[in-house]
Amino acid sequence: MELWILTLITFVPAAGAIAILFIPKEKDSAIKWTALLFSLPSLVLSVLLWIWYDPSKPGMQFVQKVPWIKGLDVHYFMGVDGISIPLIFLTALLTTVSLIYSWIIKERPKEYFSLFLFLETGMLGVFVALDFFLFYVFWEVSLVPMYFLIGVWGGPRREYAAIKFFLYTLVGSVAMLLAIIGVYFYTSPHTFSIPAAIEQLPFSKNLPLQSLAFWAFFLAFAIKVPMWPFHTWLPDAHVEAPTAGSVILAGILLKLGGYGFLRILLPMLPEAACKYSIYIAILALISIIYGGLVAMAQKDMKKLIAYSSVNHMGYVMLGIAAASAATAGQLTDKTMALTGAVLQMFAHGLITGALFFLVGMIYERTHNRDLDLFGGLGARIPVYGGLLSFMAFASLGLPGLAGFVSEFFVFRGAIPIYTVIAALGVIGIIINAAYLLWMLQRVLLGPLNPQWAQVTDVDAREVVSLAPLVALTIVVGIIPSFLIVILNNSLTQVVLAVTRAGGG
Repeated sequence: MELWILTLITFVPAAGAIAILFIPKEKDSAIKWTALLFSLPSLVLSVLLWIWYDPSKPGMQFVQKVPWIKGLDVHYFMGVDGISIPLIFLTALLTTVSLIYSWIIKERPKEYFSLFLFLETGMLGVFVALDFFLFYVFWEVSLVPMYFLIGVWGGPRREYAAIKFFLYTLVGSVAMLLAIIGVYFYTSPHTFSIPAAIEQLPFSKNLPLQSLAFWAFFLAFAIKVPMWPFHTWLPDAHVEAPTAGSVILAGILLKLGGYGFLRILLPMLPEAACKYSIYIAILALISIIYGGLVAMAQKDMKKLIAYSSVNHMGYVMLGIAAASAATAGQLTDKTMALTGAVLQMFAHGLITGALFFLVGMIYERTHNRDLDLFGGLGARIPVYGGLLSFMAFASLGLPGLAGFVSEFFVFRGAIPIYTVIAALGVIGIIINAAYLLWMLQRVLLGPLNPQWAQVTDVDAREVVSLAPLVALTIVVGIIPSFLIVILNNSLTQVVLAVTRAGGG
């Protein structure tokens, strides 16, 4: 089981996607149950993976390596460390609850649920692939199903949003492909193995070429994060995507970019990472403040949450920039900043995923997301109001919840390294609180708009979808050590690799 666990986690959803194609399209219930049943094994196995993983051992575990394309030295090469495992679990969890929520899908459910499971395989594959060729295949596989989910089941401007999402991501993918080919030719012997490339440090004697490779990878990962000014595809994609698509887009697909920085960019190109870390920190600061200010200006509830992702992922990039800074020593500070970045990725997946569910719930009842047309819903639908308030407070960083501990770690680690930038970044927390409290006021407080007098509260399906996210938001906020323990060794190795090779 342990030898094949990563293959099972990754490809069971794909098997489910294929199985759904053989179910007659009229049998909606069978299609939905099949999708759910094929998503559960990955979730269960991801929990076992977490339990079986030994955080005291450095390096990759559960490694599986089989020759694939011998002429190019391409291998079916999988493995995980403390960085991968929480993101694998988060992917499996959000996919499962998204499928439960998607029980309401009536238009072409066969294609919808099949694509959703293919999307899960693509996302999981990125987090387990240790061969560049395999990594790139999974990276592209995760792009195509989301394009169709937005383009077919999205809102009125779905075609425009889907094409914009596809083109932006494709530009980054092409840049990354060129960088991967460059890495292949600058390793000896030529290899697509990510660990082998990291060990050889390609371009280490040619900083201009290393810088070129760095910015090619950076473009691919920054678009995915998304960092300012590469973020403009995100609001359109979020607003037009179906609810579950927005959950996966914010909860997982944005994390592929952050994961790319940690798995590839920092350890493999450390000199360039050190040299350009200040620019990443500045872009992170702009993302934090710009994302918050633009979110505050939105009247569309979904677009407000979409821009909040630019704000929150800015904290992730601030932590990554601090960890790669070319400063002497400060290993503890750098590791703490990087720990905060990964905690923020995990917390953002839980919190923003839940917020998109909540936006979808109110839209399905009112067919409206205009904040100016709401008001007084807290008294009319108190359970919904309580859930929306809880997740909004988690997002603004209320102590005791996941959002607080992740941001605290980022700033605790970043302030000694980039003092002015990190201090200015704290302004983003204030802006974040302002737009979320403003949203709660406009939706839940004040007089009830008469046209919403018959709006019903959340149902059992919606509660089941949200309950795991609410529970984990509390657990991570109160007992973050269970997550930090699994991260610590792997993140320390990343920081050491950057510090030693980069001269910091």
